[in-house]
Amino acid sequence: MTMNSIPVHRVEIAVASTDILGETPLWCDQSRKLWWVDIDGRLHQSFDPATGAHHVSSHDGQFLGSQALTADGSHLLAQDLRVTRRSSVDACPDQFCEVENGPDNRLNDGRVDARGRLWIGTMDNQLHRPNGSLYQVTGDGQVKRVFSDVIVTNGIAFAPDNRTLYFTDTRRFRTWAFDFDLDDGVIDNRRLFADYSASGERPDGACVDVDGGLWTAFFSGGRIARYRPDGQIDTIIPLPVTNPTCLCFGGDDLKTLFVTTARKFLDPQRLSIEPQAGQVLAIHGVAQGLPEHRFSISGIVDQSSTHARART
Repeated sequence: MTMNSIPVHRVEIAVASTDILGETPLWCDQSRKLWWVDIDGRLHQSFDPATGAHHVSSHDGQFLGSQALTADGSHLLAQDLRVTRRSSVDACPDQFCEVENGPDNRLNDGRVDARGRLWIGTMDNQLHRPNGSLYQVTGDGQVKRVFSDVIVTNGIAFAPDNRTLYFTDTRRFRTWAFDFDLDDGVIDNRRLFADYSASGERPDGACVDVDGGLWTAFFSGGRIARYRPDGQIDTIIPLPVTNPTCLCFGGDDLKTLFVTTARKFLDPQRLSIEPQAGQVLAIHGVAQGLPEHRFSISGIVDQSSTHARART
C-alpha cells in the first residue's frame, strides 16, 4: 500500500478566526458559504469565499455543540442539551426539541442522513464518564435514543452508498462502523473500524469523500487522515496546529477540504508558536466531497439528499 503524505506548505488559512473550539464545518451549496461553530465561544459563523466576508453571531447557553443545515434554508444549533432552529442569520434561535435533561452532559457532534433525520450525540462535560448517548431526531421533533455508554460523541458520518454509519468516541480512542438501513433508520452489526486505545490518540470529527474515504481529524495529533472503506489509512496530512477538530469538503466543486481547529488546552507558550490555532484551514484538490444532507422539518423535502456525485 502506498501512503500519501501532503506537505504542510499545501495547507492554507481560509479564515483567520480565533476559535476556542472550532467545530462542525458544513458547506452550504445554497448560500455558497462555509458554516461552523465555536463550541466554547458559543459562536455560529459563516465565511463567503467569493467576498471574504466572515459573519459571527453569539448565542446563549454554555456550549454551542454542533449545527446542521435544513431543507428550508434555516440552521439547527445544538445548544447545551437542546436543539434549536435559527431561521435566518439575524434571528434568535427557537427551541426545536430537548434531547436530554439532567446529566452533566452537552450535545456534541451530529450529522443528517439522506432521509433528513439528525443523528446527534451527547458527551460528558468532565470527559471521562460514559454518560453520553447517540440519538436520532426526526422532523417532527421526536427524539429516540439509539445507544448509550458514550464518553464523547464524535465523527458521525455516512458512507456514500448510505449503507454504513461511522461513529467515534474520542475519549475511548475508537471509531466504529455500523450497517445502516436508510429506509428504516436502523443501525446494527457494530464493528471496530479504528482503534487507538493503546496510544491514546484522539480521533475527532469526520467526513466522507465521493470514493467512500473517511477523513478524520486527530485532536492533539496535529494531522488529518483518510481511511479507505476497509479501514486502512492511505493519506496523512500534517497540519501546523496541534488541535484539528473537524473537516468538510466545500467550494463550488466540493474539492476544498476545510478544517476547523482549536486553541483550547494550549498554553500561552504553545499559542505563541502556533498562530494558526483556532483558525479555519483549507487544503485544495486532495479529494472531492459530497453535498451535505439537510434536515427535513415537518415534511419539508430535501431536494439535495440523493447524494449523487458532485460535478467533476
